[in-house]
Amino acid sequence: MPPLIECIPNFSEARRPEVIDQIAAAIQSVPEVKFLDRSSDLDHNRTVLTFAGPPLAVEEAAFRAIRTAAELINLDQHTGEHPRIGATDVCPFVPLSGVSMQECVEIARRLGQRVGEELGIPVYLYEAAATRPDRVNLENIRRGQYEALKSEIETNPERKPDFGPSKLPKAGATVIGARNPLIAYNIYLTTSDVEIAKKIAKAVRHSSGGLRYVKALGLLVEGRAQVSMNLTNFHETPLARVVEFVRREAERYGVGIHHSELVGLIPQDALVDAAVWYTQLDGFQKEQILESRLYSASSAAASDSAATSPSFIEELASPTPTPGGGSAAAYAAAMGAALVSMVAGLTIGKKKYAEVEAEMQAIRVMAENLRKELTHAVDDDASAFEALMGTFKLPKETEEQQTARSAAIINATLNAARVPLHVASDSVKVMELAIKCARRGNLNAISDAMSGFAMARAALTAAGYNVRINLNSLEDKSAGEKMLKELVELEEKADTLEKEIRKAMKERGGM
Repeated sequence: MPPLIECIPNFSEARRPEVIDQIAAAIQSVPEVKFLDRSSDLDHNRTVLTFAGPPLAVEEAAFRAIRTAAELINLDQHTGEHPRIGATDVCPFVPLSGVSMQECVEIARRLGQRVGEELGIPVYLYEAAATRPDRVNLENIRRGQYEALKSEIETNPERKPDFGPSKLPKAGATVIGARNPLIAYNIYLTTSDVEIAKKIAKAVRHSSGGLRYVKALGLLVEGRAQVSMNLTNFHETPLARVVEFVRREAERYGVGIHHSELVGLIPQDALVDAAVWYTQLDGFQKEQILESRLYSASSAAASDSAATSPSFIEELASPTPTPGGGSAAAYAAAMGAALVSMVAGLTIGKKKYAEVEAEMQAIRVMAENLRKELTHAVDDDASAFEALMGTFKLPKETEEQQTARSAAIINATLNAARVPLHVASDSVKVMELAIKCARRGNLNAISDAMSGFAMARAALTAAGYNVRINLNSLEDKSAGEKMLKELVELEEKADTLEKEIRKAMKERGGM
């Protein structure tokens, strides 16, 4: 398997989703990074984002996220139930495959130094990356939260950061580290008495004599007492054991478990272990899970056939009706979106283009979304055509059958026109993004922006042919008038956009 790591940064914001949108866009602006999850809690005023990918790509995405959060989150104005010291409060790296814990430690330290030097944010290293024993545990670093650290960091040598200045900016400090997979798990009690939650948290957490590998706090969330926990090693202290411990402690105070929740993602093995414990499946083997067996079988089959499966171009050249021109239009537009995404990615992170970085991050996210839509449209167009062909095979012996067949043909024809019309609309969106890249993106990639525009323009033309051929086959032309009008408006807009990008090319590229 390729080397993969996971990053799970926690941000001190949940009540302004537009801020989290921008942080997520910064993460998604890095090629090869897979955005996995977004979890926000309004009472905690805290959001956890999860992403994974190759080590260097994940490291870069983490830096961009920390930088964006520092620009948008002011800790002087932040309130919430969860302890915090920074806009990006904590940023751990977790090895998934082909990467050692030591490599994640090196990533954490390298990122910490960069954040401290380039962003002027104090950085503390924790868990496996910690440089001091008292900083292994996150709660020690967070002691007193932002408010206490703000004064102590300047006067107390014990609170001197590992990297960055001994002075807190409005973005606070950031804790960066490397650790094993962690389960963020909260249990809500059948009471609003937060003191009960605090007593149970004290009983269950390891630091005060409870279960090993459990960290816990008692909080009041949404009017209900909550035991908020981090389970740092579910192999040694299983989830079921924690749940039953909390249940037993709650009974001492005459309350029970109302419900529980996960924050972010959980390893599958943790849920399997819990299911096995509760169902008392002694002798259970994980190979007995249906989906696991199917996945392993399909993965093996896929690897065996990968080398022999035909490419889209080969399928397009085959003497079959599908895929055809409509699918080719979608494929061309998807390539145009990919080129736009590439140009935006080549602009992001360059000091010369710092003033347009936020715009390029947004463009990259939009281009990637369009690329995914258009890639799906390749198959959608073929499916729509095959469905249309199927309607011509419907029975027509009786008058009733003829009426039903005619109605089905009309509906299928309109749908076969809608798919390329949607491709045409997306193609114009790609063209608009390409112009922005040509005007303000990396000058070294301006020809790629132009190429992306050209691919999208060709896609619009091809999609237009497919819209018209379908609508013109209808006896009642009025059924497609609205769609034809929309297509003409898109083509007119494309004419204007082409003049604009040629002007941009002439101004920046001398052509």
